[in-house]
Amino acid sequence: MAEQTPIIEIKHVSFGYAQPPGTGLVLEDIDLQVLPRDFLGIIGPNGGGKTTLLKIILGLLKPQRGTVKVFGRSALQSCRSIGYVPQHTRLDATVPASVLDVVLMGRLGRASWGARFGSSHVATARQALIEAEAEELTDRSMRNLSGGQRQRVLIARALASESKLLLLDEPTAGVDPGAERSLTNLLHRLNQNIAIVVVSHDVAFVSTHLKRVACLNRQLTCHGADEITDEMMALTYHSHVRTVHHHEQQCPLADAGCDHNHNGST
Repeated sequence: MAEQTPIIEIKHVSFGYAQPPGTGLVLEDIDLQVLPRDFLGIIGPNGGGKTTLLKIILGLLKPQRGTVKVFGRSALQSCRSIGYVPQHTRLDATVPASVLDVVLMGRLGRASWGARFGSSHVATARQALIEAEAEELTDRSMRNLSGGQRQRVLIARALASESKLLLLDEPTAGVDPGAERSLTNLLHRLNQNIAIVVVSHDVAFVSTHLKRVACLNRQLTCHGADEITDEMMALTYHSHVRTVHHHEQQCPLADAGCDHNHNGST
């Protein structure tokens, strides 16, 4: 089998917000590759650099050392090929935006400024809603949606940009177990055609459902999801970690794909 070309290639990247450059590093000598149809989870403590790393991949921050290539080009040049689903999206509750209106925002980079969205853009947005399994929400108001429904709409908005890579920041935060299971299944289906990178505090979700896990606390190490141990978590979080075992009948996700060995930090 021919070796796959990475769609994200990060080499020796360091970044700090303090001045002068190179002091107070948030990221130190980071190496990371993401391959086509990869499903990578990034975990680590608050302040460990997860959001900073996403911003570097998106081209919003420039590393002080090292190189970043996304689809073989600079991160900034490739930003239109990346669909980003933020943890918090602020929508003015007084603005009567429909779900379709929000998904069409994903077409802004591909539509002419000042022009109304043409039929082709609307068709693309509707197809994205189908792919996100949210087509029944098309005419609903965003302010009347549940947390899980909002996440599906934001995923559809990212897909509407014709992205080749999805970056998601805490996609399961604030959703109930049923919605989490549904979102997890959706992401697995999307992953058949697109690479996905997920930032999460939910160690159980990442270690159980994703293919690879990157442990990030200024420095980064990558592992297969089934290789994650309590000792690795303790080194990443600098705290005691315990593993919780439960039977399939007691699984809060009721997920047949769950290995029922959930890790959690304490």
